[in-house]
Amino acid sequence: MKIARLFIAGLALAGLTTAASAGALDDITKRGELRVAVQTQGPPFSLVGANGERTGSSVELAELMAKEMGVKITFLDFDWDGLIPALLSGKADLLVADMTPTLARGMKVAFTTPYMYTGSTVFTKADSKFKTTEDCKAKGTKIAVLLGATGEKEAKAAFPDADIKSYKGGGPLLLDAVNNGQADCGVNDVSAVKGQSTAYPAGTFTIMPDLLSKEPLAFATRYDEPDLLVWMNLFLNQVTIDGRLQKNLDYWVNSDAWKKDH
Repeated sequence: MKIARLFIAGLALAGLTTAASAGALDDITKRGELRVAVQTQGPPFSLVGANGERTGSSVELAELMAKEMGVKITFLDFDWDGLIPALLSGKADLLVADMTPTLARGMKVAFTTPYMYTGSTVFTKADSKFKTTEDCKAKGTKIAVLLGATGEKEAKAAFPDADIKSYKGGGPLLLDAVNNGQADCGVNDVSAVKGQSTAYPAGTFTIMPDLLSKEPLAFATRYDEPDLLVWMNLFLNQVTIDGRLQKNLDYWVNSDAWKKDH
């Protein structure tokens, strides 16, 4: 009798394990839709192209994910500080952005392995008196950063005597602030700055050659979706091996090729 009870309990446990293993991937498959949180405007990772459709490096990688899953994709756009809340609330299955997997963020969401490395840089108006990163350390220098972004923390550490101005929204707000004189300098991801500055005439900004940091970038999901996290890492490994990731980065991040098309 005891053996029978143990056998039945084992079957029940196996059933629970099977049910749990279905998880997020099963939900996405049954729904036929992958819901992805992206930044409203953060070229070259996420932007609305000339044809009115969302595109960008992260966007195209997410589209590849959906294609490999065999489901349609729905993009949900948010300001930078709304990305993680959207994921945690269940509005999105995952988020794709130029996000650094910091320890603080890792307390809230589960990050994939890094898919690329970048860093924060300082930029100014080309005709500014601030010619170097060192110049921006002067007391009272107005430095524009994104609220909640890695650059905000790095700017506060690198420029302790500066007046740090945090903006809620996307990277283009920082360029606008520097361009219209609301800020002397801006700090943001170097890839984002290079991509977003193309909205202005060539030579409008000076991007400092030195980086404040070297940062990995990763995608994220919730901790209660371990099966999706495993699959995302498997996907990133596969597109790294077959060259699709490098092709994406060469077009969107490592060159200006995308500008003439979008």
